[in-house]
Amino acid sequence: MTILIVEDEPKTARLLRDMLLEAEPAAEVVGICDSIRSTVRWLEERTAPPGLIFMDIHLADGTSFDIFHQTEVVSPVVFCTAYEEYTLEAFRSGGIAYILKPFKDNDIAGVFARLDVVRRVLASDTEAVAQAARKFLVKVRDKIYPVAARDIALVALENEVTYLYTFDGEKHPLFKGMEEMEAALDPVCFFRINRQMILSREAIRVIEPLVNRKVRVHTKVSPAEEVVVSRLKVSEFLRWVEKSVNPPL
Repeated sequence: MTILIVEDEPKTARLLRDMLLEAEPAAEVVGICDSIRSTVRWLEERTAPPGLIFMDIHLADGTSFDIFHQTEVVSPVVFCTAYEEYTLEAFRSGGIAYILKPFKDNDIAGVFARLDVVRRVLASDTEAVAQAARKFLVKVRDKIYPVAARDIALVALENEVTYLYTFDGEKHPLFKGMEEMEAALDPVCFFRINRQMILSREAIRVIEPLVNRKVRVHTKVSPAEEVVVSRLKVSEFLRWVEKSVNPPL
């Protein structure tokens, strides 16, 4: 990981550099800037942005928030200061962390832990976007059309034919079977509630308990059969419904 330090006190900059390298031995401090002007110039002259920026708020020629008005900052930023009153503005500027001087080892370690969480969330979001955009082919009369996963409300097996129901109320036969669809759809967003149905989380309106320990799901679309979760899957289904898509930061 490459790191840029923005700090106008040389002694503090050296101390921070040493603490960073101790906490993350694989890191490389690729630059130390001491002003708004030098930071803007450094960022604009580099073809690749640093992996992380540690940025003091009070600099000799102003506050580091001015940097964001003068150039694009695409790297995650950790704001460093002896003052607490800039917290809100720091996070408005896109900061992932805010640490107070004098620096402590656990503060630095906490930054790298938070960065790891942020990266995992972004990776998860990227995968979710890719999954949502995935297309499935359906036949409409004599033509074939792609339908994105995000538009699927549920998949149902009816009379040995697999059908796809969209959120706009359309129903189309699929070229894939239930097992293939279950494997292809994102398990965060879709759940196979019984042998005949795979349900989208976004299609759920109301969950109604039944006397036989099953549950009926009222959905945003109207399939040919009732949407009922099999008794053996009820507990797992309810946990899936409650589960958050992304881990908390």
